[in-house]
Amino acid sequence: MLSNDFSLDAKSIHKLSSKGLSVKTLKEQINEDLELLLQLWHSQGLEILKQQGSFYFATKFIPLKDAEFCIVDIETNGSKIEKHQIIEIAALKIKDGKIIGAFDSLVHCKEINSHISEITGIAAEDTKDAPTLKQVMYDFKNFLADSVFIAHDVKFDYKFISQSMQKMGLAPLLNRSLCSLSLAERTIESYRYALSYLNEVFSLHPSATHHRAMSDVLTTYELFKLSLTNLDESIKSVEDIIKFSKEAKMLKRPKFDPLLKENQK
Repeated sequence: MLSNDFSLDAKSIHKLSSKGLSVKTLKEQINEDLELLLQLWHSQGLEILKQQGSFYFATKFIPLKDAEFCIVDIETNGSKIEKHQIIEIAALKIKDGKIIGAFDSLVHCKEINSHISEITGIAAEDTKDAPTLKQVMYDFKNFLADSVFIAHDVKFDYKFISQSMQKMGLAPLLNRSLCSLSLAERTIESYRYALSYLNEVFSLHPSATHHRAMSDVLTTYELFKLSLTNLDESIKSVEDIIKFSKEAKMLKRPKFDPLLKENQK
């Protein structure tokens, strides 16, 4: 039976994104039919291809202008996957800086505490006619396909969605991911990098409603475009920008908060 997990060691994953992984090394780490496993991984959003005898992430060869990025945001009724769930999810699919698709849905939820409702403006009553989590996860998985998953502080959204899919009997996500917060820290000089703060400083989405999924996605979309304008010309491919977002030197933050100065005027 094929595994649902991308169970390669960190060194091998790095090679897939850089100089390539040999057939021998790949087969040493799996106990399954390689061709079937590659098909399974592709169904989970990860395409691995063979070039000149070695395996690579397909994203190593995809120029930024040709790549499909999917900017995602979720609202949940708590932070623990064991007892909480997604109550709203939104996403925009982007190619060459332009929106080519949108996904936006509330999720049926029987219980949302007052604190969460105060933050998001979403009450359980608002979700009574919304589709189930299983349906939304299935539809979102089809929308996401093999796009590069982007979110602000991507680990939370990616992990929560992937684990939600598993709870609903679907396979976990394996899409390549990019953190818009980490990218901003290396391309945009700011005192803070919270999405609401960046929006206020740079007027990314003037009519934003913070903590509503599509509004935050639109803000992140504008932030991502701003980051792209400040990228070094040497960054050509999807894997280049992923590496840059993780390894490049962070910009020096200003000593004083410019918003405080504005408020003091």
